[in-house]
Amino acid sequence: MNTVRRGAAALAAAAVVLGTAAAVPAAAAPSPTPSTGTLPAGLYGTKDPTYDGVWRQSLAFLAQRSTGYQPADQSVDWLLGQQCADGSFASYRADVSKPCDAKTMRDTNATAVAVQALRAVRRQAAAPETIDKAVKAGSGWLRTVQNKDGGWGYSAGGASDANSTSVVVGALAAIGVRPGSFTSAEGRTPYDALLTFALPCTDKDGAGAFAYQPDKTGKLLANADATAAATLAGLGKSVVATKASPDQPPACADLSKPTVERAALNGASYLAKALAKTGHLMLPPMPGATDTTEQPDVGNTADAVVALAASGATKQAEPALTWLEKNSAAWAKEGGPAAYAQLILAARATETDPREFGTADLVEQLNATGPAPKAPDTSASSTSDDEDSGFDIWWIIGIGTVVGVGIGFLVSGRRK
Repeated sequence: MNTVRRGAAALAAAAVVLGTAAAVPAAAAPSPTPSTGTLPAGLYGTKDPTYDGVWRQSLAFLAQRSTGYQPADQSVDWLLGQQCADGSFASYRADVSKPCDAKTMRDTNATAVAVQALRAVRRQAAAPETIDKAVKAGSGWLRTVQNKDGGWGYSAGGASDANSTSVVVGALAAIGVRPGSFTSAEGRTPYDALLTFALPCTDKDGAGAFAYQPDKTGKLLANADATAAATLAGLGKSVVATKASPDQPPACADLSKPTVERAALNGASYLAKALAKTGHLMLPPMPGATDTTEQPDVGNTADAVVALAASGATKQAEPALTWLEKNSAAWAKEGGPAAYAQLILAARATETDPREFGTADLVEQLNATGPAPKAPDTSASSTSDDEDSGFDIWWIIGIGTVVGVGIGFLVSGRRK
């Protein structure tokens, strides 16, 4: 769901070749080096922001707030300046002096994560009223481009996919909006859309997983990236989720009447089994690549850790977290701010100190990629209550169905 983004154009091409088997917010791949020289003041990172400027800025904000830091006002202003008049965000606008027009490629993923990030920094921002307006406009735009099936595609009007729908659900949860009340003109909710991507426990190759989208023949193919994103969304959580308790191993179980809560727990079961094989997820080669060897997928492994912890399967996530501590340094350095943010959020979800992540201080490394943030307020809690919406509380209402099949899963309150 919520991950270091590859170039959107490359992924769009891959989706065409594979029948939409690739997800737009995916595992880390380095952005191209900027050809224009100087990057905008306030922007995090040094790579070309064309495909991920808003995304990496927003993830950096969420990770900083989770560790008590407040982004510099300059950085917040940069993100606010990227918003179009209708409330949407593009992946990146190089010239914000020109208003968005019909040619501006509005991005549901960037809009959703920016809405969540702005909400998270509001309490200590210089102009909270401005942020309130931006958040309201962003969520309002997302409602206007919701598909008939209740979900969202990467771009407005595009076919719904599990990742984009999950990113929006996470943003709605973070700003205190019940996704179940966010209905399309046909009365469909985001959860209705998510259930269409869920594979049954009887599926031979992907029991309990989620697909990104159906392939050209309508078949659902297991996708670990989509599964991690949809697991969080089904639990009513976003990328800043913390671990649930009590801790217990996930299990896959099909209900006669599927629910999104049960599908989320099934997704956690799939991720636990996938991670158990090697301690990490694998990244298949891109279409047309000369090297067809699968590589360790650091970014999606981090996302899977968050999803498992949020589902109450922290024990199953621990080997993957240990693997990340030993093997993520080079990837994070190349990936930049969003990569550091992913690792910080994985550490936070498992109550691991991101300042002692293996041999790395992830907080220091992230903060160094942009303008110096404001130091943590020692008189306040280490994580802003702006990051928590109380959304998990009403999600428990639907947990009775899960208990009925013998899982007995409970959701803990988020840490303050």
